[in-house]
Amino acid sequence: MARTLNKLNNATVKAAGAGKYSDGGGLWIYKNANGGAKWVLRYSLYGRRHEMGLGGYPEVSLKEARESAEEWRLVVRKGKDAIKERERQRREAERNMHILNDVAIDAFESRKAELKDEGKAGNWFSPLELHVLPKLGKMPITQIDQRDIRDTLAPIWHTKASTAQKAIDRLGVCIKHAAALGLNVDMQATQKAKALLGKQRHTVKHIPAMAWQDVPQFYQSLNGGGVGELALQLLILTAARSANVRNLHEYHIDGDVWTIPADAMKGRMGATTDFRVPLSEEALRVIEEARKISRDGFLFPGVRRGVLSDMTLSAYMKRRGIEARPHGFRSSFRDWCAETTNTPREVAETALGHVSGSSVERSYRRTDYLEQRRTLMERWAKHLLKPRADVAQIA
Repeated sequence: MARTLNKLNNATVKAAGAGKYSDGGGLWIYKNANGGAKWVLRYSLYGRRHEMGLGGYPEVSLKEARESAEEWRLVVRKGKDAIKERERQRREAERNMHILNDVAIDAFESRKAELKDEGKAGNWFSPLELHVLPKLGKMPITQIDQRDIRDTLAPIWHTKASTAQKAIDRLGVCIKHAAALGLNVDMQATQKAKALLGKQRHTVKHIPAMAWQDVPQFYQSLNGGGVGELALQLLILTAARSANVRNLHEYHIDGDVWTIPADAMKGRMGATTDFRVPLSEEALRVIEEARKISRDGFLFPGVRRGVLSDMTLSAYMKRRGIEARPHGFRSSFRDWCAETTNTPREVAETALGHVSGSSVERSYRRTDYLEQRRTLMERWAKHLLKPRADVAQIA
């Protein structure tokens, strides 16, 4: 490199015609006939000559070009190729500029197959979308630390504890996803944030359930034959979830077995096997009644179209002044199993569609206890049909 530096001045650079002009130390300005110009740093490394562009003129001034040239001369003096080093730094900067919003969307897309209906309901993404991304979405994920997370979730940490927990868990998934992309993130950021936020002050509110002793009287009061009452009867008889009952289609029933598709089973995302529900004689009777009012193959149609609304059953019980809710009958059934029968835990939990035992246990246990559950559900139906004289009165 030439030792003489700063040969040019602003007036010379501006007035110069087409050609190549040296400022010394390997810094040149190339001007062409149409008025365009660019700065170039010439250097030699390991016997090879290189030309490195430093930007166009006048966007990059003479002073800025000299500062840039000196920065890259220092790199060359350390035995590094300035062009390759700049490219490496650019790649590093690009990796570090992935913003949380983009990573979150990518993480969500990669997990869609695991989610019910590919996450169309938005339950997985909404805690992030509502409570995290508005504040942190535009930040590079590599710069997000526990203090950022704490400040973002503190307003809802105690007042909306369940939502806040989901939000911080989803954010943890995003951070792990970023790490898999090769980004330099703090894998412990969410755990550190939880330590800063402290233990959540909230009381878990369980869905109100009817005592199992009171369920027979309520069940026997459902004799109007309307679509809502029939749906409630089948829900109680099978201890199934409301969504599964409301979406029951005739092709789901084969003899005395109702098969719920795997992707409709809550808590079984990614399952490849369907869930079989044994139908008692009373359940089959209710289904026959429902067939008389079915529409498009759905046993419990809505008033105008589709299937029965998810609020219809709750509203019916509320109108009758009953505090318990439809989902609570699953708890009633489980309590009845525990208090009046010797049903093994695995059978009772399977009757509710719950995944029971460790992953290792489940890998060896291939049965769904269908025959044992068939007997259990017949006993439950007989409990529901007990003579009124033997049925406890609902207050």
